[in-house]
Amino acid sequence: MATIQEIQEEILKEFDLFEDWMGKYEYIIELGKTLPMINNKHKTDNNLIKGCQSKVWLHADEQGGKIVYSADSDAIITKGIVAILIRVLSNQTAEEIVKADLAFIDEIGLKEQLSQTRANGLVSMIKEIKLYALAYQNK
Repeated sequence: MATIQEIQEEILKEFDLFEDWMGKYEYIIELGKTLPMINNKHKTDNNLIKGCQSKVWLHADEQGGKIVYSADSDAIITKGIVAILIRVLSNQTAEEIVKADLAFIDEIGLKEQLSQTRANGLVSMIKEIKLYALAYQNK
C-alpha cells in the first residue's frame, strides 16, 4: 500500500498534466465519480461535516488496523475534493492520518482556486477526517 506522501506525489503529477484550472476542475469532477460511496444508512445528520456550504457526509470504519473512509456530497466539485482527501488518507493507520501533512493541497494551488466558503469547507473536511482517526487512535 502506498504511503500518504507517495499518494500526494502521484496527485501532484496528475495535476501537473493540466495547463489551466478548467482542466483541473474537470479532473476534480472526474475524481468525484471514483469516490467510495457512503452507505445510505450512514447519510445521517450526524455524519454531515459542519462548515461545508454543500452537504458532505463522511463515514469511517476500521479494517485490519487501517481506517477506511467513505463519503458523498450533493455538489460535484465538493465530491471531487473529498474524493482526493479520501484517496490520500483512506487505508492508512490512525496515527499516520492524524500526523499527515497535506502539503499537496497548497502545492496544486487548490485553496487559492476555491471560494472562501469552499476553502473553509476543505479545512472542515480535513479536520473531520483527522477527528475520526483520532477517535480510532484513542479507542
